[in-house]
Amino acid sequence: MELNDQKEIIIRFSEVDSMRIVWHGNYIRYFEDGRESFGIKYSLGYLDVYKHHVMIPIVKVNCNFVKPLVYGDTAIVETRFINSEAAKIQFEYKILRKSDQELMATGSSMQVFLTPEGELLLTMPDFFISWKKKWKIL
Repeated sequence: MELNDQKEIIIRFSEVDSMRIVWHGNYIRYFEDGRESFGIKYSLGYLDVYKHHVMIPIVKVNCNFVKPLVYGDTAIVETRFINSEAAKIQFEYKILRKSDQELMATGSSMQVFLTPEGELLLTMPDFFISWKKKWKIL
């Protein structure tokens, strides 16, 4: 089963740079918006994870810029969960311009599981195994 989500984002004036295009760092923020929307849809948000006394920091993020978004565009962030047997959470992203479905950027991110004390968990926490079973991806 493939788990994915879509989130619309209207590009605001405060997100563009002096070239009148979206500042490159905001694409990482759009990926975050996509992860949050995915988390709400599939009960894998930061607060859902935190209640199990686990933290999930980003340890790797990649962004490939294809075409620039500009002020007034509406973007669609497609977020897709990438299943892994390892103790990590991976996503792939596509950012499309809504008006013509043009691909604007792609990317990926990886998160790991830490204890509240900051120790790396080398095996999947029980709640994550249960989550995968619920969505039939384990």
